[in-house]
Amino acid sequence: MTRFKEISHILQENQFAFYPVVPFEPMRDKLLRLEFTENNLELSSDILNDTQKFTDHINWKLQNSHAKYGIGGYGEYRSVYSRSKLFDARNSPVGNLGEIAEPRRLHLGIDIWGKPNTPVMAPLDGIVHSFASNNNYGDYGVTIILTPQLEGSTFYTLYGHLSLNSIKNLQVGDTIRKGDVFGEFGIPIENGHWPPHLHFQVIIDIEGWTGDYPGVCKFSEKEAYIANCPDPDLILQMNQYLPTISQ
Repeated sequence: MTRFKEISHILQENQFAFYPVVPFEPMRDKLLRLEFTENNLELSSDILNDTQKFTDHINWKLQNSHAKYGIGGYGEYRSVYSRSKLFDARNSPVGNLGEIAEPRRLHLGIDIWGKPNTPVMAPLDGIVHSFASNNNYGDYGVTIILTPQLEGSTFYTLYGHLSLNSIKNLQVGDTIRKGDVFGEFGIPIENGHWPPHLHFQVIIDIEGWTGDYPGVCKFSEKEAYIANCPDPDLILQMNQYLPTISQ
């Protein structure tokens, strides 16, 4: 069994045991599916290039739908990353002679869009692998990576776009218990200049990264990255409560 199949199977078999990553009551709280592809014509360049306008737009979408959170999809090919040079082709290495550099656009986590300072909780016991403030425009901002274990198998969970307060007293190797509040959604100045949200990602092999790991890849690298980053909803279990038609 490959590591991907092994970890995915273990996550599926233990879904009853996960603590919510954010406060969410399925019988009370509404979710809204948010799309960030080129098909979303509401997201004009004027909105995307102005963080306050982008934040106002997300808040309006949530308020208009009476939703507590907006959910941004795993494996979504997103035009929204055009707002930051961080994802540009010029920052992507050119491979073989004649190969055209390719921008990063494929999302490898799930985003939970909501209010700043929303608590972030550990779904399982784990230890702090690493953390950092990745403060480039469009980056993760404050990021924490935890190392949980299930059935003797170790993997990694990444939490991006947090507040600076989330790492104020944090140490590598700290034990985080299941259900512990260890972070919170950051405001734009500390979360990479995005509307407040959490980027949640599951990683099988961290490949030597500390305080960071790609949350967006080139489409040509999709197969390799998806094989290393299973669907985070195996832990979150929130997609089942989304409306069936995109809004």
